[in-house]
Amino acid sequence: MRKIGILTSGGDAPGMNACIRAAVRISLSHKIEMIGIKWGFAGLIRGDMEPLDRRVVTNIIHQGGTILGTARCPEFQTEEGRALAIDILKRSGIEGLILIGGDGTFRGGTLLSKECDLSVIGVPGTIDNDVFGTDYTIGFDTAINTALNAIDHIRDTATAHDRLFFVEVMGRHTGFIAMESGIAGGVEELLIPEIPMSIEDLCLRLERNFRGGKKSAIVVVAETEQPGDSFRISKEIKDKAGFDSRDCILGHIQRGGSPTARDRVLASKLGAGAVRGLLEGKGGTMVGEIKGEIAYTLLKDTWEKKKRLHPDLENLAKIMSD
Repeated sequence: MRKIGILTSGGDAPGMNACIRAAVRISLSHKIEMIGIKWGFAGLIRGDMEPLDRRVVTNIIHQGGTILGTARCPEFQTEEGRALAIDILKRSGIEGLILIGGDGTFRGGTLLSKECDLSVIGVPGTIDNDVFGTDYTIGFDTAINTALNAIDHIRDTATAHDRLFFVEVMGRHTGFIAMESGIAGGVEELLIPEIPMSIEDLCLRLERNFRGGKKSAIVVVAETEQPGDSFRISKEIKDKAGFDSRDCILGHIQRGGSPTARDRVLASKLGAGAVRGLLEGKGGTMVGEIKGEIAYTLLKDTWEKKKRLHPDLENLAKIMSD
């Protein structure tokens, strides 16, 4: 293999640049040319790409976002769009492709590899940590620390005013961010898709906490499919139990910022693992880390199989909130 392409797609995540840096440096050590594709699949269709060398990736390991840019690309979901991308890849001489993103990115890569003779490997880059085949995704640790910092700040004002707060975090269809930031922040309640709780039950639990002597409380809410749902929940709580509360939606602040040491190391390991996977004929897989070891999972399994919260964390969250 003489030339590899790399792109970032979908939502950005802290640590993507560290992954790009590692992939470039490992490729160069094997005398392989690395081509950076701008703006994900949209840039691939346009042929928006440039060679990546050591100079380009110098001093990016600490930067959030992605130097390659990222974008959604509805055109790539069509056969015509992918045909344009395949033509670009053939003309550029790219023999392997590294995709940094989530399950949507991997679905696109799978279609691409089926329609042309190209070795594709995925790297899980998403703050949501919802990709099967890896214990942690790039960006997750930074996101939960960003959320935790906000929870700690809100705890100060909640205590000062004897007030109930709802803090809404990202996570798409899962409660990974809510779970870990909530446990670390010592919050009173968690509302996540994996552990359903009715408004009535939440009212009863909050009433019990306040009767037990608590003067303030924080409820962490996973955004699920309706960002801003915490406003509805807090209104229903006030209507049913009379609790006056405040809402804080963290939103995209969780995607930005300098990656933590843990995300930088993980991203570096996975970037290197992606290049080595291509060289070892492991195309059609995603490189991840399971129990501290590099592991390769079939791309289709990353979205067909559901990643679940660790049961020990679920039990811990229940005990710690009582």
